[in-house]
Amino acid sequence: MYQALYRKWRPKTFSDVVGQEHITSTLQRQVAEGRLSHAYLFTGTRGTGKTTCAKILAKAVNCEHPVDGNPCNACPSCLGIESGSFLDVMELDAASNNGVDNVRALRDEAIYSPAQVKKRVYIVDEVHMLSTPAFNALLKILEEPPEHLMFILATTELHKVPATILSRCQRFSFRRILPRDIANRIEQVAKAEGIDLKPDGAELLARLSDGALRDALSLLDQCAANGGAIDTDAVLETLGLAGNVQTAQMMECILRRDAKAALLLLNRLYAGGKDVGAVLGEIAVLARDLLISTAAPEGGASLLSGGYDANTMKNLLALGSGARFIQISTILQTATAELQFSVNRRTDAELCLLKLCDETLSGDLTALGARIARLEEQLAAGVRLAAPAPAPAPAPESERNDVPWDEPPLEEKSPLCGEPAEQQKDEEAAPSAEPAVQAQASEDGDVFAQLMESYKNRLAPDKRAFIGMAKGRLQNDTLTVYCAMDLQKNMLDQKAVTDVLEEVTSRAVGREIKARVVVGEPEGGQKSDPMEKLMRMGSKFDNFTIK
Repeated sequence: MYQALYRKWRPKTFSDVVGQEHITSTLQRQVAEGRLSHAYLFTGTRGTGKTTCAKILAKAVNCEHPVDGNPCNACPSCLGIESGSFLDVMELDAASNNGVDNVRALRDEAIYSPAQVKKRVYIVDEVHMLSTPAFNALLKILEEPPEHLMFILATTELHKVPATILSRCQRFSFRRILPRDIANRIEQVAKAEGIDLKPDGAELLARLSDGALRDALSLLDQCAANGGAIDTDAVLETLGLAGNVQTAQMMECILRRDAKAALLLLNRLYAGGKDVGAVLGEIAVLARDLLISTAAPEGGASLLSGGYDANTMKNLLALGSGARFIQISTILQTATAELQFSVNRRTDAELCLLKLCDETLSGDLTALGARIARLEEQLAAGVRLAAPAPAPAPAPESERNDVPWDEPPLEEKSPLCGEPAEQQKDEEAAPSAEPAVQAQASEDGDVFAQLMESYKNRLAPDKRAFIGMAKGRLQNDTLTVYCAMDLQKNMLDQKAVTDVLEEVTSRAVGREIKARVVVGEPEGGQKSDPMEKLMRMGSKFDNFTIK
């Protein structure tokens, strides 16, 4: 039966563990000198060797012929523990055995002496998954353990382990394994297994594993199933990823703000079977490298992923700034985190690319800052910004005053309701300038009728009715308004009406005019038709038109 590479090539001694020398050397010395603790806590990310070191330690403390702290892997104890046939060494999964009853059963069994080995060892994986009552039950036996008992706890989330448990354990923190160490290890495995692994393929697998040797071996196992040489192209094809060249092309389109080219490139990658989430993830890695290169050009080389040559990085760095790379990284982090909940991953990826190409589409403070940064770049480059269009020059005085009295200027009609366009504005807006009136040396009795629209714009609707029904005559700098109704009896403010009449008329004729209101008809005037009065009054309102 075929066995997965990560299981087949699991280290059996401390010397075989890759990238954790600071831990394995300490544990090896403790075993050799007999200075063992009753409880250990191994913490770190996935695939870094926590469970592997726990099993090696369990074999080492029970080995009949240890070699400098390493298990011999030949005695009955080592073979029994390796095969899992010895019940005195148990590996428990706290994710599925996280209840208080499970821990109580473990505590009741722990008091008995081991039957086949020297020490009873309990390896509790993912210990942070235990419930609070289970942690309390485990705490009691950790406080006063029997001589023959050892606990090895492993977790990827140290912050979830109670402080009372931490204080009773020796803690060892496992680091992410360096890409070069992973590449060397998988090359050794590939050689032993007869797999044709090229150096560039090993480097790519090491970067993709993100510091986890188990992930690198699983990826190698997957690529080896296709057969043939495993190089960069083979890895990208097997795993459905975009190549470094295509990722650099996508980043160049983003930095040049070429949304069309970016969408076309994404479509080609999607049609070729690439996962849009993986494409965005590779762009995010490149954006991080560019940001680190901008922030720490001298000492940040060791922090880079190493997937891009110096010439490519130089060309991309010339197209962007630190603020631009931060904005790109922020949008990518948000998009990739939300992509797992998306109903249409391709559409979300395309929206992300559009936001990356045009910062103003994000609609937040980042977009505003990007627009300001773009203006600053243009100003620094000496680009002249377009001046605003000049306002239209006012008409000459002669043209504005040359308006016949019997033909007032036509007003633009609204296409919706037939009303003048100006009348659809807010009543609180400032009134437009009154039509100019040619000042006459002689008395002009038609000024009131000519300025009717200007009076209406300055008065409330109830006072407009008064203006529509009234008649006026200008004599000796006095405008007399004749009205058939009494303003005060109709609860209207007569002073407000006269103030408006005086202001509008004075501005129109160019001299100070006094206004007064008289109830009745002007002397010698012709009586007006009641229907004409009604039509004149109704025409002064904005909500209907009388024809």
